[in-house]
Amino acid sequence: MTENYAPLNCLKGVRVVDLTQFEAGPTCTEALAWLGAEVVKIENPKSGDPGRRIAASDPNKPDSFYFKILNANKKSATVDLKTPRGVELVRELVKKADVFAENLAPGTIERLGLGYDVLKQINPGIIYCQVKGFGEGSPYEKSLAFDMIAQASGGTMSVTGYPGDPPAKPGCTIGDTGTGMLMAISVLGALYEKKATGKGRRLQLAMQDSVMHYIRTSFAVMNQQGNKQAAPRMGAQSTSGAPAPCGIYPCKPFGYNDYVYIFCSRANPEHWDRLLKVIGREDLIGDARFATNEERNKNEGFINEVITEWTKNHTKVEAMQIIGAAGVPAGAIHDTLELQNDESFQKRGIMQTMHHPDGDWVCESWPVRFDGRPPELKPSPKLGQHTDSVFAEWLGLSTSDIAKLRSDKVLGQ
Repeated sequence: MTENYAPLNCLKGVRVVDLTQFEAGPTCTEALAWLGAEVVKIENPKSGDPGRRIAASDPNKPDSFYFKILNANKKSATVDLKTPRGVELVRELVKKADVFAENLAPGTIERLGLGYDVLKQINPGIIYCQVKGFGEGSPYEKSLAFDMIAQASGGTMSVTGYPGDPPAKPGCTIGDTGTGMLMAISVLGALYEKKATGKGRRLQLAMQDSVMHYIRTSFAVMNQQGNKQAAPRMGAQSTSGAPAPCGIYPCKPFGYNDYVYIFCSRANPEHWDRLLKVIGREDLIGDARFATNEERNKNEGFINEVITEWTKNHTKVEAMQIIGAAGVPAGAIHDTLELQNDESFQKRGIMQTMHHPDGDWVCESWPVRFDGRPPELKPSPKLGQHTDSVFAEWLGLSTSDIAKLRSDKVLGQ
């Protein structure tokens, strides 16, 4: 720990038994780990979380970047849940835990003997978290889902893309990460409630339901239009129907992502006049064709031509800086390589170096700052790295106890 990082003490003392995999569940438990909870991943001794192998770039270093960014600050213990003793050990861990999380295929956790009804009897104060593709009572309750399935069935694809084009998948994985974050927020609420009641909760979140939550403004647009037709695809424009100008404009040197986004808010008419001044078109201030939001929308094509004439003579960063300094919302379209190489993010601790046994690499960390400092990024665990210490510290097992369980193939190496 250095003075540059905030101590991870918000959830100090909170213990989490983590049976999640891939992205949605691990996002939830990683958020808790960032806040200081002790999160122990329970993994298959032979292969571990399947996410360890997704997009692995080096077969000699089996933990993929995908896994590392979703499991920072956690511990890993390997237990064979196909053995009765393995299941019993997890139950014993639950007795000592505050939170239990899982996102296995529908019905799997119950078949393992680790369902809510069982664990509640063991620990009435357990906060039991389940992330599934579809909710209880849904006609698709037993169906499998991944991020893209959740985004398709939850509506985001229907409002993503350009009018007249097929639906498109957003680049971000809100079906996974977005679901995990909502569950993490709910866990925090349940932990706070437990202080007063001493009782746990069963928290259930379907990825489809989560995605619907993230497009609630699209439902508002549909309602505004009388609920007679579905919310439309708006391309790069605001889903709330903001007045022109609102969208992306090309910038030099006209590469793949050389655009700037400019937004004149409906709530602040001054944005339009400020923009005209900064692009040197004061002659249009007061012009009746642009006097109201409605009139500007009627003349959107001309407005876009006027703005493009200015943006094409500037880089996207220049355009963002100049327009932003004038008090008009504007943002350069930054790509992932630009963001990773932007030293300002590393100086602020938003991007940090993960010192991992496989080697160091720079990755995005927890973006919330605590009293001006970010929490420290700690490496994701190697498979089974903490098996011995977890069972010794949580359950008081001796070295010989653990060795016996390992020889019986209940625990992994």
